[in-house]
Amino acid sequence: MGNAVCIGAQWGDEGKGRIVDRLSERADVVVRFHGGNNAGHTVVVDGATTILHIVPSGVLHPGKLCVIGAGCVVDPEVLLQEMEMLATRKLLPDPKRLVIADEAHVILPFHKRIDKAREQQRGAGKLGTTGRGIGPAYEDKAARRGMRMHDIIDRARVPEIIRASAMYANSMLEAVGAEALRGDEIEEMIARTRAHGEKLKPFVDDAGALVADAAAAGKNILFEGAQGALLDLDHGTYPYVTSSNCVAGHASVGVGVGPQLLGRIVGVAKAYATRVGEGPFPTELADPLGTQLRDRGGEYGATTGRPRRCGWLDLVALRYATRLNGITDLALTKLDVLAGFGDLQVCVAYEIEGRRVDRFPHDVAMLARATPVFETFPGFGEVPDRPRSLDDLPAAARSYALTIAERLGVRLSILAAGPGRGQEIVLEDPLA
Repeated sequence: MGNAVCIGAQWGDEGKGRIVDRLSERADVVVRFHGGNNAGHTVVVDGATTILHIVPSGVLHPGKLCVIGAGCVVDPEVLLQEMEMLATRKLLPDPKRLVIADEAHVILPFHKRIDKAREQQRGAGKLGTTGRGIGPAYEDKAARRGMRMHDIIDRARVPEIIRASAMYANSMLEAVGAEALRGDEIEEMIARTRAHGEKLKPFVDDAGALVADAAAAGKNILFEGAQGALLDLDHGTYPYVTSSNCVAGHASVGVGVGPQLLGRIVGVAKAYATRVGEGPFPTELADPLGTQLRDRGGEYGATTGRPRRCGWLDLVALRYATRLNGITDLALTKLDVLAGFGDLQVCVAYEIEGRRVDRFPHDVAMLARATPVFETFPGFGEVPDRPRSLDDLPAAARSYALTIAERLGVRLSILAAGPGRGQEIVLEDPLA
């Protein structure tokens, strides 16, 4: 079985899109299993940059079946815009290439209004959400009043569900002092949602059954995660987390297949660390070096454009992510960004209130008090932009990457030395 799950092993933005793009060469089916258009997966092919927010990154490979799983929340307007963008690139999805799970929940305009109003009300205590309505949509799902894709394609159901949901939405908006939905806005929302449903209807199907059938037929399945393990709703730096489960174990739930199909677990990590939004970040470099790292790495959010906070690699956090996900294979990205920085620091433990701590704390207040214990690694010079093997790398760069994998107890399977397709060394293909 050549299946694999590809997940982020840090706070998101690790380069999952380009790794999924590379792994998709051998995959037959690529499945997004959670999250929504708060993700931003960037793929560079022949100098052309494509940013995908909800369509799986495998869409850039002809002939691959791309699936948006039941664990996702879908903004119909954003999805249709993304499909239109792909059409201009001659990658127009059709029902044979793109499937949306009929169980996936729908993001409606009032979800975004609630999201932004709450974040504004929090003031200094804001969580740093993208304002895309992801959290409120998952809330409606948990409260059993959400709209699913099989609802949006049924014209008769749309008015009843939206009117009932709008009543709850207005109570939430009024509670935070925001403008409630007017009657004409609700009717316009019904009309637009029906129109979106008509356009998306050919793509809606029983995604879990299709993936299971593909696996039974011997097809290779690649499960694509969004965000990162440290943003997981249950196991991340709560409350500074996303609204869904980002860990590999959720892939089976978010698709609708058994866990025996998941195969190898590919954890994607940068050669350093970044974080967007609020929350503790022990190795953050709030100084000119951090700014230099941001500028050299192009560390600005693909979805929001926000500058990312940058810092040294954190092995305490990576060991935690490795355990959470059962990572078997490491895909290390942006090694080239560290070229020329001189000696490199890697966090190997924390000091909290005078005590050495080797485990990642669940309490964010404790994590915020953590001082990193660093180990120094020798820096290295320029990294070739298209290395063919580890031998093409400077000795110190090669040692840095191999040592990280060794400390985590995993295979170093992919090493990326640039943002584009082909700028990576594949030491062992997880789908082979």
